[in-house]
Amino acid sequence: MPATPTPQAAPQVPPKPAWDPHQPVVRPFPWLRPTIRIRLTLLYGGMFLMAGVLLLTIIYLLAANALDVGSQPLIKLTGGTQFAVENPSLCPQLGDVSSTQEANHVLSTCQANLRAMALGTLLKRSLLALLGLAVIAFAFGYAMAGRVLSPLGKITRTARRVAGTDLSRRIELGGPDDELKELSDTFDEMLDRLERAFTAQQRFVANASHELRTPLAINRTLLEVSLSDPGASPELQQLGKTLLATNERSEQLVEGLLLLARSDNEIVDRKPVDLAEVASQALDQARGEAQTKGVELRGTRQPAVVQGNGVLLERIALNLVQNAVRYNTPDGWVEVTTQALPGQAVLIVENTGPVVPAYEVDNIFEPFRRLRTERTGSDKGVGLGLSIVRSVARAHGGRITAEPREGGGLVMRVVLPS
Repeated sequence: MPATPTPQAAPQVPPKPAWDPHQPVVRPFPWLRPTIRIRLTLLYGGMFLMAGVLLLTIIYLLAANALDVGSQPLIKLTGGTQFAVENPSLCPQLGDVSSTQEANHVLSTCQANLRAMALGTLLKRSLLALLGLAVIAFAFGYAMAGRVLSPLGKITRTARRVAGTDLSRRIELGGPDDELKELSDTFDEMLDRLERAFTAQQRFVANASHELRTPLAINRTLLEVSLSDPGASPELQQLGKTLLATNERSEQLVEGLLLLARSDNEIVDRKPVDLAEVASQALDQARGEAQTKGVELRGTRQPAVVQGNGVLLERIALNLVQNAVRYNTPDGWVEVTTQALPGQAVLIVENTGPVVPAYEVDNIFEPFRRLRTERTGSDKGVGLGLSIVRSVARAHGGRITAEPREGGGLVMRVVLPS
C-alpha cells in the first residue's frame, strides 16, 4: 500500500514590523527622490545656465556689431598710389594731410579712436544687458522662490490656526514626496495625537463632572430634608447648614469644571449676541450681592454685537461682575462698559479693591489660583471664574487682559471679534 504523502507545512510569513516613529523611513532608490535640495539645485542650476547662454548670445551680438563699427574702411585705393577717403566723418584729418608720413600717423590715430569707440559702445551695451538680465533674474527668482516655499506658508498658517485652540486643522500637503511633505505629515500626526489627548482629557472632565452631579444632588436633598425637620436640635441645624454650604460649593466646582471643559472648544454654532444686553443681565443678577456689600454698580453700555454663544458670553460678564463685587472694598464701585470698535466688541469691567501687584496679574487666570493663595480656601468662589472667562474668550477668537488700577482694583478688558 503506497505511503500517503505527508502535507508540507505552509511557509510562515514573518509578521509585519510595527512602525516606529523614531526610526527613519528607508525608501528605495533615495537618489531618485525629488527632494528640496535636488529641486533647488536643478532650479538654480537651470536658471544660471539659461542666464549664461542668454548673456553669451547678447555679448556675441554686441561684439559683432562693435567689430563692424571698428572695421569700417577709412580709405580706398583709386589707382596707383592715389587713394580716396571712404568715410570722411570717421577721420576728418585725412583731408588736410600733405605727406605720406603724416597720413600714416593720422590713420593710426583714427584707427585707435575707432577701436576705443567700439570697445566703449560694447561696454555700455553689455552693462545695460547685464542690468536687464539682473532685473529679470530677480523677478523670476522671487516668483520661483515663492512657489517653492508656498508649502511652508501653508504649514505656518495651519500652525497659527492650531495655536488658536483649533486642533481639528490639518495641513494635508500634496505634491512630491520631499522634505516638506514629510514635515507636514509628521506635523499632522502630531496634531492627531494632541487632539486625541485633548479630547480624552475633556471627555474625562465632563464624565467625572456628570458622575459627581448625582451624589451631590442626593446629598443636597438629604440635607434639606434634615433641615426641614422641626425637631432637629440647634447643633444639628448648624451642622446641616454648614454641610449644605459645602455641598453647594462642590456643586459650583463641578459645574465650573464642566463649563471649562466645554468652553475650550471653538464655538461653531454662532449667533448675533449684544454684549450690552449680556452685561445688563449680569448686573441684574449681581445687584443683590452688590447691595449687601455696599458696592455701587455703574457704567454706560453701548450696543456691541458679536457672533457667538449667548450663554457662554453671559457667563463671561457674570463671572467678571461677580469677581469685581466680591473682591472689592466697602463703599466701592464696579463700572461695566461696552463699546463697539472697528471689527471688535469690547467689554470692560473696572472695580475698586485691594492693591494687585503687576507680577501677580497673570496668575489670576489659572484654575484654583487667587492672589497670595492657592486652592479654594475662601467662601467667595471655587477658583474657576477667570479661567472660564479666558477659555470662553479664546473659544470665541478673542482675548482678555487685566491691568492693576492705581489705588487698588483691576481693569478687565475682553476683546471679541464682531
